[in-house]
Amino acid sequence: MIISSYLRGEHRECDELFTIAEKSVIDGDFEKAEKDFLLFSNDTLTHFKKEEEELFPTFEEITGSTEGPTKIMRYEHEQMRGLIGKMAEALEKKDKDAYLSIAESMMILLQQHNMKEEQMLYAMCDRTIPQDKKESIIETMKTIEF
Repeated sequence: MIISSYLRGEHRECDELFTIAEKSVIDGDFEKAEKDFLLFSNDTLTHFKKEEEELFPTFEEITGSTEGPTKIMRYEHEQMRGLIGKMAEALEKKDKDAYLSIAESMMILLQQHNMKEEQMLYAMCDRTIPQDKKESIIETMKTIEF
């Protein structure tokens, strides 16, 4: 449960930052929205980096599989990076409607992605990765920055 617990917590933090940024856009406070969005995007991209540089390679090494869930998660990370870029462009143009439209797509993808990670991948990691290695992974992930 150590992997699941740690990364599920990060999902909740990113979700909260997403909601805060979206509210700032809805309120038309673009100065605040830019700051809020930066926090959301940096935390989310850092989370992806932690998984891609530390968790996924370890899971793949232990299971011998690079064509399973980690491949799908990486693909979805790329999709979300693209949406984050489009959200940033809309924010830069102060285009409230475009931002909110893209944000809606982002939220759907993010929720589905998080559910797959939390219900499948993290549980698989908790079952297959030895305890001492899980602790080491989390300590390393805590040091990773975007």
